[in-house]
Amino acid sequence: MIRIVIAIVFLLAAASAGAQMYRWVDKDGKVRYGDTPPPGAKTSSIKAPQSGGAAPQAPAASSKDAKKGPLTPAEQEQEYRKRQAEARKAAEKAESENQSKNDLSEACARSKEYLGTLNSGQRVARTNPSGERYYMDENQVAQEVAKAQQAVQKSCK
Repeated sequence: MIRIVIAIVFLLAAASAGAQMYRWVDKDGKVRYGDTPPPGAKTSSIKAPQSGGAAPQAPAASSKDAKKGPLTPAEQEQEYRKRQAEARKAAEKAESENQSKNDLSEACARSKEYLGTLNSGQRVARTNPSGERYYMDENQVAQEVAKAQQAVQKSCK
């Protein structure tokens, strides 16, 4: 008698595992899944997951790969290393672009600061090749302002 009860329990569990699954959107706009949707909900039926979890499917092979068949472990390793190298190159390129942007923004800030200093009306000092300090006259300041404006336009695009 106990064997019959256990067999019935297993049969009921197996039947519920093969039950139909549904997908619907609730009144809050959230997607819900279940075996019994609420009445009046617009549902779409989906396959129930297999017990024990389905094995992930391999990505679709190209026609070239389909002719050769499955890859050998050595070929898989080669493909893996190729993907790693491509990812490394992409990361280096992104880092290089990021560094260029940072350098350009720093150059922009320095150019604007220098232009502000030149336009402030304060005397601007320089050192000559012999190491002596001198102050720029109005013509020299005007030339430096023109150069600084060009640098701002170039680096602050």
